[in-house]
Amino acid sequence: MMRQVVLDTETTGLEPELGHRIIEVGCIELVNRRRTGRNFHRYVCPDREIDPGALQVHGLTAEFLKGQPRFADIAAEFLEFVRGGELIIHNAPFDVAFLDAELARLPEGGAIAGHCAVLDTLQMARRMHPGQRNSLDALCKRYSVDNSQRDLHGALLDAELLLGVDLAMSGGQGALGFSDGEQATETQAKAKRAKRPRGALLVRRANEDELIAHELRLKALDKACGGQAVWRTFEQAP
Repeated sequence: MMRQVVLDTETTGLEPELGHRIIEVGCIELVNRRRTGRNFHRYVCPDREIDPGALQVHGLTAEFLKGQPRFADIAAEFLEFVRGGELIIHNAPFDVAFLDAELARLPEGGAIAGHCAVLDTLQMARRMHPGQRNSLDALCKRYSVDNSQRDLHGALLDAELLLGVDLAMSGGQGALGFSDGEQATETQAKAKRAKRPRGALLVRRANEDELIAHELRLKALDKACGGQAVWRTFEQAP
């Protein structure tokens, strides 16, 4: 069984080392790439002011958060929700730094790595789309994930969007959400075999100029991703 948790946070600012705090946590549970229906969503009182720039992003005011629980009050429930799974986070170093800073304030201390693994979808997107914009909004547009309701950032809303993007980037695994094999079998039964054209298939081979252009493009991809482009693994395959 593969258990994953799509996670996003909102914060009072950008630097946990300067005392900025988490003010919202949103999580969506997946098992074997399918939603289980279990979510974790909490607002958190930060006991400090919110930077104007951050307020413009998420719209969460200190007045609204004043009556919410502190992170220490929700920590046990949060850790129980994520423990043993793999966190799916966009730009994971940012959220993990804030989570680690919050956990470090608890009497028992610790870090998020002691409770679960982490998958960074921003790194994944940069490998898949080198040289392109890979923000969550840009990926929503690229993969036709509807983000029209995202006037302001929100932890659970952004986790929902990230879930759609992650499923699209990984080939839509689990997107159909079959609960058993019955629907899948029914769908397969309705599928029709495509008719192949008669006669021999025409094979066109690249000429010298096209091969040179292809190699130049691969070198550019190698440089952009800081390693070897995935295409080269196909070329090396027997």
